[in-house]
Parts: sequence; C-alpha cells; structure tokens
Amino acid sequence: MGGAFGRKMRWPVSSLLGGVMLVSAGAGLTLSPGGALAVRSSAMPASRIAAARAASSAKRAARSGTVWLCRPGMADDPCASSLATTVVQASGAHSVVTAEPDTGSKFDCFYVYPTVSGESSLNADLRVQKAETDVAIAQASRFSTVCRVWAPMYRQVTLVGLVSGGIDSTSPSVVIAYDSIRAGFEDYLEHFNDGRPIIFIGHSQGAAMTIMLLQHFVDNDASLRRRLVLALILGGNVVVRTGSLTGGSFSHFHACTRAGGDGCVIAYSSFPGKPPAASFFARPGQGVSLMSGQTGRRGLQVVCTNPADLGGGSAPLEPFFPSEGLEPTPWVEFPGLYSGACESESGATWLEVAKSSGASDRRPVVTETDGPDWGFHPYDVNLALGNLVTDVAAAEASWSRDHRK
Repeated sequence: MGGAFGRKMRWPVSSLLGGVMLVSAGAGLTLSPGGALAVRSSAMPASRIAAARAASSAKRAARSGTVWLCRPGMADDPCASSLATTVVQASGAHSVVTAEPDTGSKFDCFYVYPTVSGESSLNADLRVQKAETDVAIAQASRFSTVCRVWAPMYRQVTLVGLVSGGIDSTSPSVVIAYDSIRAGFEDYLEHFNDGRPIIFIGHSQGAAMTIMLLQHFVDNDASLRRRLVLALILGGNVVVRTGSLTGGSFSHFHACTRAGGDGCVIAYSSFPGKPPAASFFARPGQGVSLMSGQTGRRGLQVVCTNPADLGGGSAPLEPFFPSEGLEPTPWVEFPGLYSGACESESGATWLEVAKSSGASDRRPVVTETDGPDWGFHPYDVNLALGNLVTDVAAAEASWSRDHRK
C-alpha cells in the first residue's frame, strides 16, 4: 500500500506561515469556558469536585497497568494544554481568543490517536513521546472544553510496520495494536468511567481501532449503547448500505443527520475533489478499510457526514491548527477560509473542502502534501475542529435531555 494511511502527522502552520503551504479555514468559532453542560453542585464548589475527581483518578491509575497519554487530573496532560488562539482574518487583522477545559464535565471523551510512531519496530512501545503528545494536543485537547479526555497509549502499528508488516486486520502487527487499545479501553471502563456517557474520537489508524472497539464492545451491548453520545470516526472508512444511513460497519448506529443528534456517527475523509480510484480513503473495501477488516465493496458506500452541516449541503468550516511558535498563542485560526460539502461519485464518498474566500485572501491554504490518494487526510480533524467540538456539545445537550432522571 505504499506509504500506507497513517503517515506521520505534519501540522502545516509552520510551512504555511513560512510561505510554503498551510491549512485552515473556518467561521471563527468562539468557545465559552466551561459551558452549559458543566456539572455544578451547591454543596461543593466545582473546583473541589474536579480536584476530588483528579485525586481519585490518580489513585486508580497507579493501580492499573495502562499508560495514559491523556487522563483527567494527570500532571502535564497534553489534552488539557492551553487553548489560546490567534485569529487571523482575511484582511490580515489579528485577535486573540481563549477557552478553558471543563474539568467538571459529566461527559468523557475516549480518544484513539492516528499513526505517529517513527520507531523502527513494527509496533510501538508504550513510552509517551513527543509524537504522541503533539498529536494529542493538535487533535484532542480542544475537546476538553466539552468533555474529560481519556487517551491510553497503545502499541500502534508504526510507520515502518504499515509499510513492511501489512495492514490487514489479521496481520500480527494489527492484532497487537488492537489488543493493546482493547486492554486500555477495558481498563477505562472497569476502573475510570463510573457509568458516564462517552464520546469516541478516532482518526486514521485510530479510527480503525475505534471501529473495532465499537463493534466488539458497544454495538451489541444495550447498556453501553445508551451511554454512547457520539462517535467521531475520521479518515477510517465507516461504511453503510448504499443509499442508507445504516448497515455496514455497525448494526445499531446510524450516520448523524442533524445537529444535536446523539447515539450516531460523524465520519468523513477530506479531499479537494473526487478521490482517485486507488485512494486509501473514501472508497469501501480498500486502503484504511482493511485495517478494521472491512473488505466488502458491493452494496456499500463510505459514510460522509459534513461536520459543519449534518443535515447536508455546503457550510463554512471552523479550523484550528497548532501555531508551532509562529504566533504568540499555541493555536491559530483562519475564519472564512474554507467550506465543506459531502459529495459522492463513481463509488467514492468524501468531504470536499474548498477555499471560500477570494483571490485577495493571502492566507495560506492546505494542499495534498502526500499526493492525491491521500487528499487532505493529515488535516481531517483540524480542518473542521471547531465544528466537531460544537457537534459534541450539541449531542451532549440532546443526550442530557433524553436521559433525564
């Protein structure tokens, strides 16, 4: 499969702002600190509740065998890092906005990161290294405004392993990777979840692992299904029956169709146009599909749900990217630069991302840095990160209304 679907993540801001290329777009999402969904108690301040939770989690973590990349209350948690953002308008005007983690949220996010390991073995070890912390910050930390983010380290298939070890779900390296993330999820459920509702987040190899976790643990378990708020499975080729919202990858979950829908799946792969026939994404039964054992093609299509408009149509994207030191804040945003719309043609289904501002807008834009077969895959999450956080908040509000005691 050539370089395989999990190329090492490269955040485009440095190369972009440096004059080569860049990525982003959006309509300027403003994230309110905490949020309406934060748990509050008249008997105990929220800060004391969060501190008590953190102390309890730390004790339980010390007794478990899981190595945590992100865990609420953990020292130097990359998923709780600064969210200060420099907003760069088409006019060149700059402003700074910020947001804060909601440490009192009653919702958990379970995040499975994409292929980032450059180790020389077929499977990564469990050391927390810069590659893992960087991707957790870039993809998962902004969700801390709407949930408590949990991310176990797992023995993912490395870049070397994807090239030389195969990506079929039965290949030894993939089995090792799945067994590792499965163990982390089981530990989380048994020792840390405490019955809280869950949002699943996975990208690329992490999306393949998330598909298998949902298939094996949640899809056929009514109790866990009731606690699933939303699944964000990006760049992983979730499939449904052609022309349907269901079937394929899951028996009980459907593709989301409206803002505030809960218990459903948001999935897409981003491209500037129709994916090539040999694309690793957006086409069933090939590429990333193989890692989760999804080899079928006949009567199936890959899911595309536009995170900016779950009901369909074109809408502005809200991108956030790490600034990589080129702005005074850790994040940068380019409002109004991109729009997104789901398209389907010739057996492919994808999120088509287009520049929506005029030629006078000199802000940098994303390119297919790994070639046409990859599209905008390295940037699937960040191109619509603001939209995805908003989608999670809306789903949480719906879930809370539906599950009032």
